[in-house]
Amino acid sequence: MVTMNNHALNMISKGPKFTRRPDLTPEIRLAIACSALEAQQNGKWGKITELSGHFMISRTFVYMLASFLTAAGMVIFSATPAVAPVTDPLLPFVYMLTLRMEGRCSVEAISAIMKRFDVSFSSVGSVSRYLNCFGSLLPNTLSAETGEIKLAVFLCDELFSKSVPILVTVDPVSSVILKTELANSRKAEDWKEHWECLEDNGICAICLVTDEGQGLTKAYKEALANIVRQPDTYHAIAHVIGKLVKQLENAAYSAILKEQEREDKLDSARSDEVICKRIEAAAEASALADELIYLYDAVHYLYLCIIENLRIFDEDGNLRDRQQAEEEIGEALNMLDELGIPKINKAVKKMRSTLPELLNYFDTAGTAVENLMTLPIHPEALKGILHCQFTLCYRTILQIVTNDLKSRSASVSCFSAFMKDTHDHERAGFFTRP
Repeated sequence: MVTMNNHALNMISKGPKFTRRPDLTPEIRLAIACSALEAQQNGKWGKITELSGHFMISRTFVYMLASFLTAAGMVIFSATPAVAPVTDPLLPFVYMLTLRMEGRCSVEAISAIMKRFDVSFSSVGSVSRYLNCFGSLLPNTLSAETGEIKLAVFLCDELFSKSVPILVTVDPVSSVILKTELANSRKAEDWKEHWECLEDNGICAICLVTDEGQGLTKAYKEALANIVRQPDTYHAIAHVIGKLVKQLENAAYSAILKEQEREDKLDSARSDEVICKRIEAAAEASALADELIYLYDAVHYLYLCIIENLRIFDEDGNLRDRQQAEEEIGEALNMLDELGIPKINKAVKKMRSTLPELLNYFDTAGTAVENLMTLPIHPEALKGILHCQFTLCYRTILQIVTNDLKSRSASVSCFSAFMKDTHDHERAGFFTRP
């Protein structure tokens, strides 16, 4: 349970503070409101001041009573029934948090929507102020219950806010943010303190998923070397070779357009000299386009071969051999190297350094399958589930990686989610051994 500090409580409005005068009965207040409203309607100069002095109240209070009476009259005497305004003091904060957390709206959008529905505290400054207040009430580290130890996969990454690093650790299955902090740097010492804080709060890592950042990898070797580290497939493959595939594709299309332009110019040539020059230029453009198309096709094919070997199960639902998958990825990298393109050779070298740990999730999957086989699930039914689930996961990974969208350890996340689903099915008794 989060306890609000005094400063935060003072920021949340709880309505006007006043002492109600018992001598000003509801009847007297109604009479004051009627007199003030009559004076406003008929333009009686000095009436408000007279009422203020006679009843020893402020002019503001007189105007407020007249305003209340006007609003009540509009509700009572309007031609169509009017909906009474909602007076819940927490409604503005419900709007702010709902639009921010579920609608993912910006502060400006939240302000505009609240103004459209005539909700109080709708200015941009108020919305920003209260959201900052609510955020300050929440801890930046998730804590386990007292005396309880939570085991989780740590998905770690570094974000930046105007060049200032933000260290984030997330659970990849539930997407719960375990810890986030604004740091002065992203060195190994910062990450070790980050993980130590999580352990102090009762959350321990059973697997670490990261990119190849120097601070992250060094911190892992010094602090969490006893657990498995899984490199994320985006930084290992799509960010290295996938980017080259996209660049080659763009270059090939540009060369094709250039070739077409050169061929179109042949029709406008008249002299023999110009015709010869344009034929040579068209031939050069055609040769360049053919070369780039061949290069793109080769790299794209080998790139898909690498992605294909990320699959944990074959078409029959059997667990694939990790060594065989690594060998096939190695062969694809060798063929990329043989193309003799310096930029590709550099990317291949970078991926080779990641390859020894890239398929660590194969071992995790093997242990999980062994545990599943001890459950009362028919082996063929289990294979069918594994085949269907991982075919779907593979297609998702393929789509994400080939579209060059950022994916954080898609294989590990999909497998973790699948294992949870499988245990749910087993508990429900959907598959039983005959």
